[in-house]
Amino acid sequence: MNDTTPDADETNWRIDFPPIDPIRIRDPVAEALAVLEPGEPFVITYADVVTQAGHSCPTASGAFRIAQLGLDALYPDETPVRSEIEVTAGGPKDDPAYGVLSRIVSYVTGAAEADGFGGLAGGYGGRQDLLHFEEFEDFEGAGPTVEFSRTDTGAVVRVTYHVGDVPPLGPAGKSLQQLIDGTATPAERAAFADAWHGRVERVLTDDDLFTVGGPESP
Repeated sequence: MNDTTPDADETNWRIDFPPIDPIRIRDPVAEALAVLEPGEPFVITYADVVTQAGHSCPTASGAFRIAQLGLDALYPDETPVRSEIEVTAGGPKDDPAYGVLSRIVSYVTGAAEADGFGGLAGGYGGRQDLLHFEEFEDFEGAGPTVEFSRTDTGAVVRVTYHVGDVPPLGPAGKSLQQLIDGTATPAERAAFADAWHGRVERVLTDDDLFTVGGPESP
């Protein structure tokens, strides 16, 4: 039987992602259990986020950028550390945008609700109760907003994603139902892919779609 599984550094996707820096984040538990050498980070790419979410879209790409920009601001001179990052999403988790977004930010930072990893002996590296949902009244209507705070220093950063400024899908969006039904022509599929992934590329490369507030110290 032939093994057609892609190599570890390959995928069978039909997407060409734009060059974008990955997110590097340390994990004390991974270091303690010899998964990583002390001080060495996990490297999380946008492709990893697509695998986690199961799709690439302006919400998934926006969540990646929110996490990247927030962590860069929160740790300007250091590598971020899981279990020391508290996350508050500025809307309910059953919201279509905040639901997907919070899962991706949780995947990157490790921050979780009560069902998260409790840590090694004595709670070392625990991530429980580090993810919260709270509507920010002063950010209402600005776009999806996520707050990141450091449990070691108390520094706080908020990142707002101006999703309303992302260009619309345009005429190619009319083919979505045909893509779902499997009746789209090759030309319709190609036109949709160009338009859809073009929007994602815009989100991944346009810093003007985001506002970073902070860091603020307590």
